[in-house]
Amino acid sequence: MAEEKLPTRNENYSEWYNQLILRAELADYAPVRGCMVVRPYGWSLWENIQQTLDRRFKETGHTNAAFPLFIPMSFLEKEKEHVEGFSPELAVVTIGGGEKLEEPLVVRPTSETIIGTMYAKWIKSYRDLPVLINQWGNVVRWEMRTRLFLRTLEFYWQEGHTAHATAEEAEEETRRMLGVYTDFAVNEAAVPVIPGRKSNTEKFAGAARSYTIEAMMGDTRALQAGTSHNLGQNFAKAFEIRFLDQANELQYCWTTSWGLSTRFIGAIIMTHGDDQGLLLPPRLAPIQAVIVPICRNDAERALVMPVVEKVRQQLAAFRIKVDDRTEVTPGFKFNDWELRGVPLRIEIGPKDVEKGSVVLARRDIPGKEGKRFASQDQLAAQVGALLDEIQANMLERARAFRDAHIFEPKDYADLKDIVQNGWALAWWCGSAECEAHIKDETRATTRCIPLDQPGGSGRCIYCGEPASEKVYFARAY
Repeated sequence: MAEEKLPTRNENYSEWYNQLILRAELADYAPVRGCMVVRPYGWSLWENIQQTLDRRFKETGHTNAAFPLFIPMSFLEKEKEHVEGFSPELAVVTIGGGEKLEEPLVVRPTSETIIGTMYAKWIKSYRDLPVLINQWGNVVRWEMRTRLFLRTLEFYWQEGHTAHATAEEAEEETRRMLGVYTDFAVNEAAVPVIPGRKSNTEKFAGAARSYTIEAMMGDTRALQAGTSHNLGQNFAKAFEIRFLDQANELQYCWTTSWGLSTRFIGAIIMTHGDDQGLLLPPRLAPIQAVIVPICRNDAERALVMPVVEKVRQQLAAFRIKVDDRTEVTPGFKFNDWELRGVPLRIEIGPKDVEKGSVVLARRDIPGKEGKRFASQDQLAAQVGALLDEIQANMLERARAFRDAHIFEPKDYADLKDIVQNGWALAWWCGSAECEAHIKDETRATTRCIPLDQPGGSGRCIYCGEPASEKVYFARAY
């Protein structure tokens, strides 16, 4: 299957994306409509994402826990905006053990309500705060239009939920976790996201303020890649999460929630992938380097394989795969591993054995330009340096692509042209009416109000009224 050419991104971007996931064996369609099976290669990528995020969470004082998959329907109904926001997406269990349930159970779309219920039980005093908990799990949202990784009925994620004594602490936590997501995206995934605040229309149902990291995909569409929400006291009041402060007065807590999901795998695919297949950032790639022995017969194999084993041992600190298949050609292997996005290929043939060298071929630079000879001595240091170089190059290339497709429109007509194939950064008055008109007329939404604002003021790109903030408008997944 790997020998069949992928559709090119220019021919059919959507089909390129779907076929790439299937052929690279990241995931497959499940028998249940809208669900996916994450295959071992895709799950290994998710595990690497989990590990690097989990380390960051623990460094900022968070601990992991697990909460139930089933939530009583009455819990969701306690927070009006929350239930309205999620009601079209709920999967509801009404029968259990062959009998009708007294109260329907919702398969969790998110866990604010059940975690809020437990926090109300656990938090009694200011001495119990802050509570900083994260959980890794799966959630279900009954989406009508699905796409592998980007939007499925069931997906995997982490969701952090915290409780604080003051509004200031909750806002600081919300922004801190947005910073954690930004650092992960840029430095681990080489995805140059833009952190910002969501508009009131686009914010999480039940939140006081929502923040997001927005990424530009290879077709210039935007992808919301992670979110962090300041819930204010909305959920604390709905679920009676209260504490006695130092003056012995009863106060409501201030809470936050934040999450990043397997959707981020889609972000990696569409930020870095090309017409040959995946291109995975070395820091997250399940396989950082593949060793391909070049042998035409048994005699050459007897000469090459001991060197291959020696090189494999030298590179034990990296995630290494030796492709010693004999039923396919080296050319087939090259194409196969390019499709799967392995950052570095190490070729070893009889001539390399004689010279005490190997060939290093970079996935990010195709053809001869990406190949170099390297000595078998000190190979680990050379491979480490090259993987760092590939990581940096991927980030720089993605950033250059993003910046080349962001424009500041001179008027509304210009904005309409820009969002056909890019992002528009424009003054906006903050009016939901202007936002809705732009969405209806262009299919572009407000992606985020960037934290990094130019200062000063301008005129709303739609209505011409005074505006104090600029916002990104783009079509999105």
